[in-house]
Amino acid sequence: HGMIVDGDKGKDKAIYTGSTTGEKRSNEVCSQVTGITWQVDRKCHMISASTFDKMCADMMSQRDDMSTALHPHGARELVDDALAADNHA
Repeated sequence: HGMIVDGDKGKDKAIYTGSTTGEKRSNEVCSQVTGITWQVDRKCHMISASTFDKMCADMMSQRDDMSTALHPHGARELVDDALAADNHA
C-alpha cells in the first residue's frame, strides 16, 4: 500500500537507496537483496493506536511472511560513503 500521501503527509520526504535494518549487515557483510528504496517523511505525524494496529494487520495479510517485521529490531551501522550508492546528497 505504501506511504500515505494526504494533506501534509508525504509532502516533504527523503528517499534512500538500500536496506536499512539488520544488525547482521555491515561494511564487510552486504545484503543480498538489491533494488531496495525507502522513504521517510521529514515531518512527524501523530497516528492512533488503531491505525498502527491496522498497519500490522495489513502487513500480516501480505503474501510474503512479514511476521519478523512486527517487532522492534536494531538498525545496521552506517555504510561507509565509499561503499554507498552515488545517488545521495
